[in-house]
Amino acid sequence: MTESSRLRSVYTSNLPGILDHFGISLVVSTYQAGKVILVRNDGGVINTHFRTLEKPMGIAVDRSRLTIGGKNTVWYYRNMPAVTSKLEPPGKHDACYIPRRIHVTGDIDIHEMAWGRDELWLVNTRFSALCTLDPDHSFVPRWRPHFITALAPEDRCHLNGVCMVEGKPKYITALGETDAAGAWRANKRSGGILMDVENNEVLLRGLSMPHSPRLYGGRLWVLESGRGSLAWVDLPHKSCHTVALLPGFTRGLDFIGTLAFIGLSQVRETSMFSGIPLVEHLDERISGVWVVNLQSGETVAFLRFEEGVQEIFAVQILPHRFPEMMEFDDPLINTSYIVPDGALQDVPAPLKSALLFEKLEDPFVAAINRGAALLDEDRVEDAMALFEQARAMKPNAAVVYNNLGNAFTAQNRLREAVAHYEKALVLNPDFPDAHMNLGMALLKLGDLSRGFREFDWRWRTRFFTPFLPPQPRWNGAPMPDKTLLVHTEQGAGDTIQFARYLPLVHERVGKVLLVAPGPLQALMATVAGVDAIRGPGEIHESAFDMYTPLMTVAGLLGTTLETIPAAIPYLEPPPDRYLLLPPGPARTLRVGIVWAGNPQQGNDRNRSARLADFGPLFDVPGIAWYSLQVGERAREPGDWQRTAIIELAPLIRDWGDTAALVSQLDLVISVDTGVAHLAGALGKPVWVLLCHAPDWRWMLEREDSPWYPTARLFRQSRPKDWAGVMARVSAELQTLVGA
Repeated sequence: MTESSRLRSVYTSNLPGILDHFGISLVVSTYQAGKVILVRNDGGVINTHFRTLEKPMGIAVDRSRLTIGGKNTVWYYRNMPAVTSKLEPPGKHDACYIPRRIHVTGDIDIHEMAWGRDELWLVNTRFSALCTLDPDHSFVPRWRPHFITALAPEDRCHLNGVCMVEGKPKYITALGETDAAGAWRANKRSGGILMDVENNEVLLRGLSMPHSPRLYGGRLWVLESGRGSLAWVDLPHKSCHTVALLPGFTRGLDFIGTLAFIGLSQVRETSMFSGIPLVEHLDERISGVWVVNLQSGETVAFLRFEEGVQEIFAVQILPHRFPEMMEFDDPLINTSYIVPDGALQDVPAPLKSALLFEKLEDPFVAAINRGAALLDEDRVEDAMALFEQARAMKPNAAVVYNNLGNAFTAQNRLREAVAHYEKALVLNPDFPDAHMNLGMALLKLGDLSRGFREFDWRWRTRFFTPFLPPQPRWNGAPMPDKTLLVHTEQGAGDTIQFARYLPLVHERVGKVLLVAPGPLQALMATVAGVDAIRGPGEIHESAFDMYTPLMTVAGLLGTTLETIPAAIPYLEPPPDRYLLLPPGPARTLRVGIVWAGNPQQGNDRNRSARLADFGPLFDVPGIAWYSLQVGERAREPGDWQRTAIIELAPLIRDWGDTAALVSQLDLVISVDTGVAHLAGALGKPVWVLLCHAPDWRWMLEREDSPWYPTARLFRQSRPKDWAGVMARVSAELQTLVGA
């Protein structure tokens, strides 16, 4: 029997397309099978490529480095792209990880690993410590939980996971708060903890075998393996919120876009795993990699191992479509060299072509990557300086002009941004990111026709996961006898804003089948022109003839600023919702507020405020304040003592409930969230508080919105200046109530 037949797997038909869309592959470790697995898209088919190592567990990926930890060994690999030209078949591989060195640690039961700034951090489970490595020692202990009183090879708390923040360990997971050999086993069902490394304090207790803490999209995520769950942690209130329950022991986690890639293990019914909720409630457990939508919690794809692989430890994304991981005895290693930059220029040209030479780090790539990171931190001028360095090195690189365009966009210098995006597209006409960014800049400038056309390139970027049925995409042409599937995308606000187009779509097709997440379905049922609503994954492919993303419809119908369908209301509260607004003081203006949006949104650090920022508004007399805030930020009024705020979150189950409550208010004041869109769609007065460089739909400078006639826009005059915004809003409120 061949190895591939002994390690059989099956997968959903869309998994190859997901990997291809993002331009990625996966590297997966299974210590039980003694394999590292490269999961790659091979022309629409999943290719699982196995390499044998002794008990591989933790995996750390950082730029060009791939590092794998085992029972007593750390294996170091580095990507050497030049080697791909020598691999068979020619032109197929886009990365080749070759062995660089091995470090023998002794049996320390390495679990997770992560690269810090320039050093590798290991979870040393046997010694209950975080450690690093140096050439002279097996390992260097750097941190232990405060309750571990000795450096002893006794696995006292089963320390297993680490989360890095700004290049340093910040959070860890362990299976017990115990200080004796194997003592954590006695309460593995609910003895798990999450700790803050910097403060050496326990943040959460009562977890069921937690693993894989990760900071992503502004949230701290954790796998409660004993429950088979993916959850996020509300740090201010020290609580854990489940997003998805999966059919296996969850361990190993990585993210891209709105997707989480999660390792699942079957787990054996042994003393190690007996008594945990997963084993009690799930008779059949699965081993593989599951792909979960972070916003809906739904499984969108999976790879399931049928034989040979029962346990997965680590899952990491590689930024390559078809990488190779070279064996230690491969002959190509003997003629492949990585040398310092200064040495490379001394290698004769004939030798460079005959052998394989590469320098350690490309300064152009380093400038681009560091500049992009600084831009994400809103350090715009520092980022632009690095992009200019990159342009000096490669003046015809399209990515430089795209990144400079992003920097100009962050400063609201949109004409300059457009010029740079257009320059990027002259150099690379098929650059999806530049097309999408150009589209958003044009939309913000009011050129909707060209903007929507360019914005449609979003589906080719790594930021969006396309719906890929066998049916063709609709081009806007009439098809009166056909069924069109319209699927929502991005956030609730996008769905609410573009729901206005559904009646116009219905005029051109026989039936409209809308796919929307559960929390939006009752609200969307009030839109004219929808024949049926289903959730993602609930529709058979035979149920429709063509499909379209909802936001794409605006471009298909030729929308301009003058032709935006702005007749309101176009939504209404569901007729079965009889929620009554809790009474406030008599003869007062009823005002609803929202101060924060979804933390997963890319610019949430700027668009969301704090409840404390609203403080000046609460000094205006004659107003009853209602909080429409939901999610992890909804509890902030409990910490606010100055003003009585009536919290509506306990009444809200979905967007239909929110609509029923908003319809009873006199005014909504909100940052850029779905509630702002909802109030506008219901025809309620809404004051939208905008950051300095807001989303494209709010355009520039104007105080009104062509999308919502009842909206007023209050903009920051400079970045982070909520105080100036609140001062203007406070003055307008006083005028409104006659104070």
